[in-house]
Amino acid sequence: MLPNLKTAALAAVTALSVAVTTAAPAQALGKNERNFLKGVAAAVIVGALIDNAQARQVAPQPQPVYRPQPQHQPHYDRQRYDHHHSTSGRVIGSNSSVHATVAAQTFNTYSAAQRRTIQSRLRSFGYYTGGVDGAFGPGTYRAVVAYARDTGGERQLQTRAGTFGVYDSLLY
Repeated sequence: MLPNLKTAALAAVTALSVAVTTAAPAQALGKNERNFLKGVAAAVIVGALIDNAQARQVAPQPQPVYRPQPQHQPHYDRQRYDHHHSTSGRVIGSNSSVHATVAAQTFNTYSAAQRRTIQSRLRSFGYYTGGVDGAFGPGTYRAVVAYARDTGGERQLQTRAGTFGVYDSLLY
């Protein structure tokens, strides 16, 4: 629609300038006629600038979206979790717990403030719904795995160095 409007405006300005110049002798335009032509020219220029600015707009980059896919996640059994953990939160037995993963071990090397920041960022992206307490549990594990999967770093969670990369991408 805008190109048609622009073409019509240019045609009107051209027709008007031809009509005015043929009806009046050269240099005989009055103050009102000159101001009218200046206004029409300004409107055409502003319209062209707006069209150019709209054509240059860049679309915003989408944020990763959490899509739950319960694949390759350790089984979480609350009764077994309570039985195998001391009051300090340290794993006492069981290697099938999310606490025995590389992701958990790496997470616990960060300071308490950094762990809360990681959980907070995961929450802001829609991956984490638990409390921001700096403790690594099944909710944090699922959020980290989903974030890594959606950002192309799921294989990174298999190594300590790769896991540091995933967490650092959330921190910095």
